[in-house]
Amino acid sequence: MRIDLNADLGESFGSWRMGEDQTLLELVSSANIACGFHAGDPLTMTETVAAAIERGAVIGAHVSYRDLVGFGRRFVDAAEAELRADVLYQLAALDGMCRAAGGRVAYVKAHGALYHAAGRHAPHARAVAAAVAAYDPSLTILGMPGALLLELAQERGLATATEAFADRGYRADGALVPRSEPGALLHDPAQVAARVVGLAQRGQLTSVDGAPVAVLADSVCLHGDTPGAVDIARAVRRALDDAGVVVRGFVR
Repeated sequence: MRIDLNADLGESFGSWRMGEDQTLLELVSSANIACGFHAGDPLTMTETVAAAIERGAVIGAHVSYRDLVGFGRRFVDAAEAELRADVLYQLAALDGMCRAAGGRVAYVKAHGALYHAAGRHAPHARAVAAAVAAYDPSLTILGMPGALLLELAQERGLATATEAFADRGYRADGALVPRSEPGALLHDPAQVAARVVGLAQRGQLTSVDGAPVAVLADSVCLHGDTPGAVDIARAVRRALDDAGVVVRGFVR
């Protein structure tokens, strides 16, 4: 058995610090690095890329709406052509820094509001898929199972992968509990670790109502901005190791 662990990294901006990237990079196998539109800046991107390459983490471009103030968590009603250009810009920026450091971007994951919009909003799903296809059709797009973005990407011949969220609550239908509702975030490291082991071994999680939810995931996301993120990541990695589950990047 094997599973990938990914984390959102490089989300500091100037003197404002977000997350514990160096520690998380010791625990995860894939790094979703912010590209400057929801978080991150050129120096942060450069430093995070170098750290990821040093630790052997697979690098993904964490693309977003252009929304630094809202941390990319607000829907932006951008025209399809505009969003395609924005995603293309972010991809090129991060991949350029990767290449300068001797690495490369291997996959793409949308962030925040764009992630959810691209799951059901056709113009924005098309924009992301078109940008990836135009920049490098060998890149993999990572998203939630059933997302429209993944369907459109597959129609273009792009590789796709699915993910689950270690620290997010799920409804019985497999949808995430909105962050504004109780049960949206899980904070107990032992509980989160047990969920991830169950996901790796049985392909299912438990919903907030206590019902089993089937989730087919190539990767599990550990949010770097969740309170206690490092403790959660350490518990998850330890539990997977103890269970004999190999942690390895989904893109090789």
